[in-house]
Amino acid sequence: MRTIELTGLIKTYSGGVKALDGLDLSVEEGTLLGFVGPNGAGKSTTINIVAGLIGKDSGEVRLLGEEIRPTDYEYKRNVGFVLDSPRYIDKLTAREYLRFVAAMYGLEVGAAAARIDELLEFFDLEKKRKARIDSYSAGMKKKIALAAAIIHRPRILILDEPLEAIDPVSAKAIKDNLKLMVQQGTTVLLSSHVLDTVEKLCDEIAIINKGRIVFRSRMGEIRQRLKSELGKDTYTSLEEIFIDVVGENRERDGVKKLSWL
Repeated sequence: MRTIELTGLIKTYSGGVKALDGLDLSVEEGTLLGFVGPNGAGKSTTINIVAGLIGKDSGEVRLLGEEIRPTDYEYKRNVGFVLDSPRYIDKLTAREYLRFVAAMYGLEVGAAAARIDELLEFFDLEKKRKARIDSYSAGMKKKIALAAAIIHRPRILILDEPLEAIDPVSAKAIKDNLKLMVQQGTTVLLSSHVLDTVEKLCDEIAIINKGRIVFRSRMGEIRQRLKSELGKDTYTSLEEIFIDVVGENRERDGVKKLSWL
């Protein structure tokens, strides 16, 4: 089953800047897809359209087989989001905020309380449970965003830079649990600039450039795709593939240089 289907998405901002140019992207149930591209390629625009934060000019968004329209909100009960610029009620404590989120998702009070306790412990936030979120570090705020995204055990997770500013120990635990969720059928769309993480964590990779998907492959099939599409027999890393696909303005030796160095 395709749990995420984006078809022909077009989005143009004021000034004529086209962020999405007929983007097509589908993700099968129980897949962890790495969604990568250079700055301005359209990653965050795509995610914000799915989240209902901005409107599309045209195209179709289908989640769990249902078309999503601008006035639809019910679908969010099955989706968890970590956005590039997460929105919190900063004057609340972590516990108060997670209670609010749990109530929004319709979780029963007792079940919500148990999950909140477990999430605060998992994300090493128990000692700061009484502190207001506006006093948190960037990494701690990202942990709260992740906790809010998974508290209702969503069928789809949309994650924009979910590990940014998070310490390595916590990041490892988060990645392990993302893999567990995928094994249990959750579909994850993960956008990140950290290509090493994407390569090691994801089942598939989709590279977006200038508002369109320009390369798509399962991680285990990349070598064959490289040979047939890019004319290369081997690769050393996902970073190398990324540069080959989107690096249109490199110097001949593959290195951009400052004039005074």
